Amino acid sequence: MILVIGGGPAGLAAAAALQRAGMRPVVLEQADAIGAAWRGRYKRLRLNTSRLTSHLPGARYERGAGLFASRDAFVAYLERFAERHRIDVRLATRVQRIDRDDGAWRLRTSGEDMHAEHVIVATGYAHEPCMPPWTGRDVFRPRLLHSAEYRNAKPFRGRDVLVAGSGCSGMEIAYDLAEGGARRVWMAVRTLPNIVLRSLGGLPGDPIAVALLRLPPRVADTQDRIMRRLVLGDLSQYGLPAPEEGTFARFHRLGVAPTVVDKEVIEAIKDRRIEIVQGVRALDATSVKLADGTRIEPDALIAATGYTCGLGPLVGHLGVLDERGLPRTVGGGEAAAGMRFIGYVPMPGQIHYVAVEAKRAARAIAHPAGPSRAARPARARRAG
Repeated sequence: MILVIGGGPAGLAAAAALQRAGMRPVVLEQADAIGAAWRGRYKRLRLNTSRLTSHLPGARYERGAGLFASRDAFVAYLERFAERHRIDVRLATRVQRIDRDDGAWRLRTSGEDMHAEHVIVATGYAHEPCMPPWTGRDVFRPRLLHSAEYRNAKPFRGRDVLVAGSGCSGMEIAYDLAEGGARRVWMAVRTLPNIVLRSLGGLPGDPIAVALLRLPPRVADTQDRIMRRLVLGDLSQYGLPAPEEGTFARFHRLGVAPTVVDKEVIEAIKDRRIEIVQGVRALDATSVKLADGTRIEPDALIAATGYTCGLGPLVGHLGVLDERGLPRTVGGGEAAAGMRFIGYVPMPGQIHYVAVEAKRAARAIAHPAGPSRAARPARARRAG
């Protein structure tokens, strides 16, 4: 038996690839519907990559999905993909722990235990919301929430809101608030972001990023800095100077993707509708203390502070994770005998890349005697 954990794009891609190789996998999804992580995100959300690099094998987007699919369009796309491939998805089945058991894998689930010769873990790179351990959280009276809980600006109309974090979600939520009637919007920046526009002159920017990823980081960053100056200009006076470490150097070192936004977000920053402030240091009953010592008193604080893979409880005891809790082996190769991880490489065109990983994994499982080119350390895969 082959079990795939996760009913998102990576899990569905893995199941489809296994089926094409003549196998009959079962997908275990903890939620009541596939694509649950996407269903719960904020309404304005769109894919950072275009439909050119964000499709699964043999599945095109329907007309009207747009160049960058919306949250709802992408969920519908995943539903059609699962239906077309007749993927066996067991919903409301949470896998709590995986253990080795007499040469196979035993999965402890929210129902009965299950056994499998092969397991593919595809629960997603951004699985568990990460809330910083700010001092004073327990006494902070204004509303405090993670960006995973944010849906739209309606509850914040006429309010002063601080968004902590300058990644894709942080910038888009700040813009959504500014557009949606918030009285004042601050965005707290701890680490200066590398900013990339989603599209350039109506053309998607992700194919360019994918091409630059193949170059040495120093060369790619030189091109990226030129593009930033031409397209964004100098944002220093608004609190967002270009960071010393370039987009591709940071990606290769940490696996951190740049902040991808639309031009309208940058215009809102230039118009001061989104005010850039220092990172959050601590909270008290009514205010937020920033890294420069200043205090502001928001009506709400939204922590756009990212996610973790959340793999520790599942497989942390098996020695397959690194010090950051990420799989040591990615790309479809074996992390342990009969265990593989798919969807844990943050890169431009990741949705398309999970299909590449899925094909590699299915080929290796179907032909176990053949060489597995994908069995490489995670850091090596990120380094290209």
